[in-house]
Amino acid sequence: MRTSWIKKGLFVVVLLAIVVPLLFPFLWMLASSFKTQVDIVAWPPRLIFTPTLQNYERVFREQNFLRYFINSSIIGISAVGLSLLMGLPAAYSIARFKQKRLSIFILIARLMPGISFLMPWYIIFSRLKLMDSYVALILSHMLITLPIIVWIMSSYFESIPVEMEESAMVDGATRQRAFLAVVLPVAGPGIVTAVTLSFIFSWNNFMFSQVLSMEKTKTLPIAIYNFVSYAEVDWGAVMAAAVAIMAPAIILTMVFQKYVVRGLTMGAVKG
Repeated sequence: MRTSWIKKGLFVVVLLAIVVPLLFPFLWMLASSFKTQVDIVAWPPRLIFTPTLQNYERVFREQNFLRYFINSSIIGISAVGLSLLMGLPAAYSIARFKQKRLSIFILIARLMPGISFLMPWYIIFSRLKLMDSYVALILSHMLITLPIIVWIMSSYFESIPVEMEESAMVDGATRQRAFLAVVLPVAGPGIVTAVTLSFIFSWNNFMFSQVLSMEKTKTLPIAIYNFVSYAEVDWGAVMAAAVAIMAPAIILTMVFQKYVVRGLTMGAVKG
């Protein structure tokens, strides 16, 4: 009995040692969003303070934060949707026809720093008069979402027995019909995983929006700059804006958590 309690105690200690450093920045940001500027910059840090909603009021009343939220939603949903239309057939082709070179090429495109694409994108969109447009942001975000979807789903499709498609094709279905009617329903957890992860990466992207967007298509990560000036930084509003930006991604992850875990697990095991 004593040994069991010791093991449980050690487990709790190790768990806290891992979780606390990971959660501390978020908890500090959340607490700071309810502090005044004086409380935020106070030293030593004030752990006991009177909460205030003034920071959130400045974010949603003084700034056009709802517009930025709509922009991020349009760009993220469109980029993920178009990437699904292109990525699912590509991932299926890679998995079934063993196109390893194409898979490696897509992985390299994902691993390349996004800043290397900025100059070509800027020249192309400026020549086409597409700067500060949804088209420019959606296409640039597809550089993030499409490789993620293809890489995750190609591994997941490889874990689905090919006999399922062959049975449908023996019954008269074409390969395209077998893909739509048999493979995609089975691959539901993998699709949810790919959609969730790619949308979060698109939602949090800063670099493409910083260069390719202006006031019309400004996204949430760029909107934080509204609270940074040459003279000072409104830390309370910055923290409140950061919490507001992170909230949808956290909620999305919590809602689809079991599907994400299942999709990553099944996609990692072939056969």
